[in-house]
This record gives sequence, C-alpha cells and structure tokens, in this order.
Amino acid sequence: MRAVLEIGGTHVTAALVDPLRSRVSRRIRRPLDARGDAERILGTIVRCAGELKVPAGQVWAVAVPGPFDHETGIARFRGVGKFDDLYGIDVRSVLVDGVWPRPADVVFLNDAHAFCLGEWSTGAAVGHRRCVGITLGTGVGSAFLADGAVRREGPGVPPGGRVDLLRWAGAPLEHFVSRRAILARYRSRHGFRDGDRGMDVRDVAERARSGERWAAQVLDEALAALGTVLAPCVRDFGASAVVVGGAVALSWDLVGPALSTGFGDTPVRPRRGTLGADAALIGAAGYAGATGR
Repeated sequence: MRAVLEIGGTHVTAALVDPLRSRVSRRIRRPLDARGDAERILGTIVRCAGELKVPAGQVWAVAVPGPFDHETGIARFRGVGKFDDLYGIDVRSVLVDGVWPRPADVVFLNDAHAFCLGEWSTGAAVGHRRCVGITLGTGVGSAFLADGAVRREGPGVPPGGRVDLLRWAGAPLEHFVSRRAILARYRSRHGFRDGDRGMDVRDVAERARSGERWAAQVLDEALAALGTVLAPCVRDFGASAVVVGGAVALSWDLVGPALSTGFGDTPVRPRRGTLGADAALIGAAGYAGATGR
C-alpha cells in the first residue's frame, strides 16, 4: 500500500492506495483554502495526512499543481491565484517533520501528470501507447505520456509539456481557459447579480443548461479555444487518446461538445476520464513505486 496526498485548489485528500490493484482502500478529504496564509494551508495538509495514520517510515507520494519544483519540494506559486503564500517554502521538509507517524521521504509529482498516469494505467487511456491528459480546474493542467513516461519535449509537446504556456488570441491560454477567466468573462456583460457572489464554473454550466445563452456562449468560446490550441499538439505528438479530468470536466455534457468543436477534423476526440477522484491518487501511487523508493 502507498500513502498518497493530492493537493488541490479547494481540497486536500490523503489516501492509502494499492497501485498493483489500482484501488483506493482508504480516503480522507478535507476542504482547503488555497488563498489562505501558509500556516493555515500547510496545517490543513499536515493534519489531513496525519489522520490517515499510516505506519512510520512510509514514502508519501504527493500530487500537487504547479508552479512547483517537484524535484526539491519547494513551492513556486506566484501570481496564479492560489497558494501564493507558499512561495519559497520547502514543503517536503514541512511534511517530513510535521506528519506523524514520521514519513521516510516525500515524492512530488504534478497533479495533471498523476491524473494522466492513473487513467493510462487503469482508466480511459488503457492500451494507448501515446496519450494526452488535460485537467480543467483553477487552471489548465496537462501531461503527455509515451508508454507511461511523461514527455516534456519533442514533436507536439509544448514547452515543459505545459499547454497553459501556449497562446491564444495573442495572450496566454489561461487568460481564456481557467476558472478565473471563465467567471470574469461571464460577469463582463452584467457585473454581479443577486446570487453571483461565490459562484463557480459549475454555476455557469447550470445556467447554460437552463437556457441562458450568455452562459453557454462563455463556456463554448473558452473550451473551443482550448481544443483549437490543443489539436495540433495531439496530432504532432501522435496521441491516440485525449483524456480530460478536473472539476470543470464534471460538466462534460457541455465541456465535451465544445472542446470537440475546437478539434475540428482531428481524428482523436477528447474523452472524459473514468476514474474520477481516484485517477490522481492511483497515478501518484504508481509513480512513487516506479521511483523505487
């Protein structure tokens, strides 16, 4: 069994995972305020891990979004609307010293990589030698896998394997496809209305389903832009599967068609991941096992 943490913009999950059976045997999930101060964020993460009560000497695998130095365990968040107060903190040392029973070590990987590895090993990308994983949440995460190995360069792979660094309409893609961008675009027409404060993308999706044309247009434009930017990468990389996850993908009835529109005549069509919240946990556990720790 592997001890795993998944750190997201709204939650942290600690779990015990059997990577051979691709099964999550125990899970503890706690809310997390990514805009809070470092002490509160790290305190929540450490307490969540401690509640799992794994034996001492475990190597923990931690799936965490970027910008983050996954080799050293040092946070590099700045100007991304989440975890900014963690900048420069050695998160590995915090976890090794703070989690009890004490871990032997902590291994970090990008959360989008963990998602894609999970779906490749036992989910929607099983049997595909080359696949692309996309996570849609606070921002856009991406992974390019060839035979289960993450690729950060080569034909079709954007710089560092990061789709969010690509550009659309003269600006970074995340200016159009992210939680902040979608909500800002939605509010640009009428500002705040009653009930708008505290709304999320899922609320925009619900309004689109109820027939609100502006909500549907905002989602369609954002996701079609992502598909248009992503399609050439998929073709050049030679991927036979594109798997999508993250909180925004929960509205797949709206996300799937809009994203496919941007793919045009690309033969590969995006599909929703099948493992749900287990994908990143399973992928992180497998990654830790592959490191030999």
